[in-house]
Amino acid sequence: MKRFCSTVVVGIALFGLTVLAQQAPTAGPYKVLKTVKAGGEGGFDYISADVEGRRLYIPRSGPMGQVTVFNLDTLEPAGAIAEVRSGGVAVDPKSHHGFSTTKPLTMWDASTLKVIKTIDVDGRPDGIMFDPYNAHVWVLSHMPPYATVIDAKEGTVVGTVDLGGQPEQAVSDGKGTVYVNIMDKANVAVVDAKNLTVTAHYDLSSKGVDAGSGLSLDAKNHILFAYYRLPSPVAVILSAENGKIITTLPTAMNVDTVAFNPATMEAISTAGEGSIVFIKENSPTSFAVEQRLQTMLGAKCMVLDTKTNHVLTMGSEYGPVPANAPPPVPGRIAIGPPLPGSFTILMVGK
Repeated sequence: MKRFCSTVVVGIALFGLTVLAQQAPTAGPYKVLKTVKAGGEGGFDYISADVEGRRLYIPRSGPMGQVTVFNLDTLEPAGAIAEVRSGGVAVDPKSHHGFSTTKPLTMWDASTLKVIKTIDVDGRPDGIMFDPYNAHVWVLSHMPPYATVIDAKEGTVVGTVDLGGQPEQAVSDGKGTVYVNIMDKANVAVVDAKNLTVTAHYDLSSKGVDAGSGLSLDAKNHILFAYYRLPSPVAVILSAENGKIITTLPTAMNVDTVAFNPATMEAISTAGEGSIVFIKENSPTSFAVEQRLQTMLGAKCMVLDTKTNHVLTMGSEYGPVPANAPPPVPGRIAIGPPLPGSFTILMVGK
């Protein structure tokens, strides 16, 4: 199912209230440095950053959908790609080619924000990742083919990969291996990025986890952080070399995208309940929840600015849940409709 970060929840069941009570915000070095009410209508999903180009990309869906662009330092508007309604964006900093997960895929010039062409792909494009190892763009789909790989310079399909299940977030070690959290199989797929073949599946079912979401990597120490929503929100921390599980730690309800900051040795996750959880890696065998920071309801998507160590996330203000609203999806919270003009970007840092 394609995910929209605007469709999380406000009516919370007793289980959800218990989880939130156990995960109250804790003191720490991080705080919300800046909030910008950017407005605009439509849903939103993956947020992306061109760290070298100092641009922040937020795709918006719906009738007025477009790729909105902001200055990564000031959060001031920096342009838009009209009528490109997508779930995610990836940019190659060398060729300056950007890609949006539309169908067909949209390729555009990151300097001019002009569409270059569209690229036919199968499945239903959702998640997206740029791999610096060979300048390929990975387009993830919850339908076969589960991954389509694009040459970022040429804008051509290199191949597809059967990941053996529905992918959520992917991460590259920059040296030829891509890891993908498979949401419906409780495993992490290990992929040879050169040959586009799956070399292993790290089985995490012994932890009883389900509904996988984010995945991040400490490339130096070969540690993966795989996030799951059910039966309770946890991060499974495992070896990227052999899949051996090291430990698990509680996170927050409805974690979506995540990142690892090698400068601070922290795994960072944003959750739809309105919080960011920072997990500190004290050593390759010692981990602890360092801080839970309150943000904004629905702010479950994030990107890390590796130049400033800032975390960028986004959310909206919501009205009451309609009386006839269906029950929330397990592992998620329930919300009403977003209030017009309330869409907000948050910058988090020390």
